[in-house]
Amino acid sequence: MTKPVVFLFAPDSEDNRDLQQRLAAHGFAVLRPERRRQPCQPIQDDGQAVAIIDSPGHDPTPDLETAMALRRQSRQIPILFIVRDSSESKAIAALRAGVTDYLKRPFSSEELLESIRRHLSGFPNGAWAGATPNSPAEAEPTFIGVTADILKIKSYIARAGALDCNVLITGETGTGKERAAQLIHWHSSRRGKPLVAINCAALPETLVESELFGYERGAFTGAYASYPGKLQLAEGGTFFLDEIFDMPPFMQAKILRVLETRKIHRLGGKQPIPVDVRIVAATNHDPERAMQEGRLRQDLYYRLNVGRVHLPPLRERQMDIPLLLQHFLEEMNRRYHRRVEGFAPNVMAILMGYAWPGNIRELRNLVEALFINLPDRVVSLAHLPESFRPLVENLKKTQGERERLLQALLATNWNKSQAAEKLQWSRMTLYRKMDKYKVTGKSG
Repeated sequence: MTKPVVFLFAPDSEDNRDLQQRLAAHGFAVLRPERRRQPCQPIQDDGQAVAIIDSPGHDPTPDLETAMALRRQSRQIPILFIVRDSSESKAIAALRAGVTDYLKRPFSSEELLESIRRHLSGFPNGAWAGATPNSPAEAEPTFIGVTADILKIKSYIARAGALDCNVLITGETGTGKERAAQLIHWHSSRRGKPLVAINCAALPETLVESELFGYERGAFTGAYASYPGKLQLAEGGTFFLDEIFDMPPFMQAKILRVLETRKIHRLGGKQPIPVDVRIVAATNHDPERAMQEGRLRQDLYYRLNVGRVHLPPLRERQMDIPLLLQHFLEEMNRRYHRRVEGFAPNVMAILMGYAWPGNIRELRNLVEALFINLPDRVVSLAHLPESFRPLVENLKKTQGERERLLQALLATNWNKSQAAEKLQWSRMTLYRKMDKYKVTGKSG
């Protein structure tokens, strides 16, 4: 099997050089056309090529012109459009220009590769020449944690995955709901088939139906070729609906219909199309409250809530924080070719005591941010971002207070009354501080 080709229309930048290297590492032949705005070289149209257009500026017009020029050359080649900032009007303009898929930075390698896999007709399962044997599509997704709650969740996911039932995943933003969905898919009989994900909150309402169910050629202005839709692309596999409660009510009704009939209707199509997919949905809202407020159809909730996974916030699984920090540190070392070894004890104390409102996503972003100005092999207090300054100052104050307490006790030969007087504290305050700082010594 010959290598699939990626035509990369992108400005020369560190991000895009890294993107080119990652694509090459996964077995693609990457070509950088000389004329980015108006491609003139012939584009192969044999099901083994994909075009990626990076649109870094606020005005996407020149890049949309590139997409239209590509579409005139080839009706079939998948065109992936990458943007820095997204809007409904920009997404609609991209669709009308013939763009096949739309990605917003930042995105992971897995997201990009999954999009390419879905659209390369010759490589339905990502098994192209040059792909690594332990690619993300084949390896068990990492789900880090050793606390009792996480171990129970992993055990439940393995059982629910094997049953092929619909699953609803709940939890705060950043707790790892998509990773849980990947693990459910990996444990299922559908593991060798696609896992297709869609974020209902990020998709403009006007595009939801066409993205999910697809459309026929000529269904609307700009529909240059038929598009199967995300549900059909997941045929035989798993379809992950992230933030499903943000889906418009009319689309909730259509998803319910799919669950009941296992059929879809494309825009502009006349005949129903059978689909065999497993639905896994996720939300950061309370489902019961969402039903009371009318944001979630009750019948859809009962259809989805066959299996239920609730992911706890990071503040409730404090003992997993060192494992997660080390995991992401190793990930960033590989990505940025560094050899950072770990965290100083006082830094670990701060990170262990932090509430992490953004959960695992915030923790990962912090570790990546540390690599911007990280000269040493150990992360120290000086490397923490400005937002952690109050916690650093509080730690320094705590350490100073403990030192003063010890000095007063030593100077008075552990006479607690004299030590309290020396510190200008009451005797009860002294006892509380000794308990707080775990200070024990001579009786008196």
